[in-house]
Amino acid sequence: MATQVDPVIIVGGGQSGLAAAHAAVAVGLRPVVLHAGAEPVGSWPGYYDSLTLFSPARYSALPGLAFDGDPDHYPHRDQVVAYLRRYAATLDAEIRTDVRVAEVHPHAGGGYLIRTDVGDEIAAAGVVAASGSFGNPYLPDLPGRSDFTGALLHVADYRRPEPYAGKRVVVVGAGNSAVQIAYELAAQAHVTLATREPVRFLPQRIGGRDLHHWLRVTGADRLPHRVLTRLIRHAAVLDTGVYRRAVTSGQLARRGMFTAFTPDGVVWSDGTADAVDTVIFATGYRPDVGYLEPFGTVAHGRPRQVGGLSTTHRGLAYVGLEFQRSFASNTLRGVSRDASHVMRALAGHVSGRRRLPRSAGVPRSAPTGRVGAPR
Repeated sequence: MATQVDPVIIVGGGQSGLAAAHAAVAVGLRPVVLHAGAEPVGSWPGYYDSLTLFSPARYSALPGLAFDGDPDHYPHRDQVVAYLRRYAATLDAEIRTDVRVAEVHPHAGGGYLIRTDVGDEIAAAGVVAASGSFGNPYLPDLPGRSDFTGALLHVADYRRPEPYAGKRVVVVGAGNSAVQIAYELAAQAHVTLATREPVRFLPQRIGGRDLHHWLRVTGADRLPHRVLTRLIRHAAVLDTGVYRRAVTSGQLARRGMFTAFTPDGVVWSDGTADAVDTVIFATGYRPDVGYLEPFGTVAHGRPRQVGGLSTTHRGLAYVGLEFQRSFASNTLRGVSRDASHVMRALAGHVSGRRRLPRSAGVPRSAPTGRVGAPR
């Protein structure tokens, strides 16, 4: 087991950060989780109201704590929030909320120095970036975008369909979120789903069992993402049949991706133009790791890493990156495997480094209580 004085700092208190904290304790590290939000539940409260997991509860829990209720039910967003809240309370780890990390720097004496947005400095034996990507949504810069006078938003800002009732809406994307949101909007708005290729579907259940059962028993869930992606040929949307019927019947209109904006709408690939009130991009996210930019471990917005371990700085690791080690790396059901892998490697590094000078330690004014403790 590793022994040290300085903690391993985990940036982010969502599913990735909590999984990392659990794995850190298991290998003898002393994790301190720094979370920018008011409570350690990650970005889940900010997701759209109808969001439901595509994996059953039995496959979606983190180590040591099951979801409440039927293990075969599909947890709703608010159930996930409540679950993460309970999970954080079970951890033997220090979790500081309302602490936003501004910068991370290698320390001259070894290890790292973390600066918060209020100027506090914390010395660390190692750093795990587990801040996810919700804070960094990706919006493609299509021609005419700045001239568009309608509402333009990312799915990160979408909550519910009622504000769009009767409006002309284009939803961009061919993944789970795009199709789920377009489907629920179609009941109240005039919706077109814009995709570069036809939407492809995967059955939610096969032989009476959820797809995730088969991924688990066959070992496919652990395959490197490039292998699994080739096997499923870009089939992105998990479906009980409802979404496929909606698309094939025309209940949910789909067109090839538009090529440009006009001031009041979009231009489609065939040259026709339509007036549009709202465009919602479900075009994914990029890692939210701006605090690592100062020392060159991020290139073009992407961490320079292999399997979650930095290729530029020892003692720096990542948990929760999309496709970090497998197809499920940034999901509730897959993040813990990656966290264990990363923390075992980090423990080996930390055990061999010397203690940092205490002058670079936690300031007296910094909150040090565990979750729920008086400050």
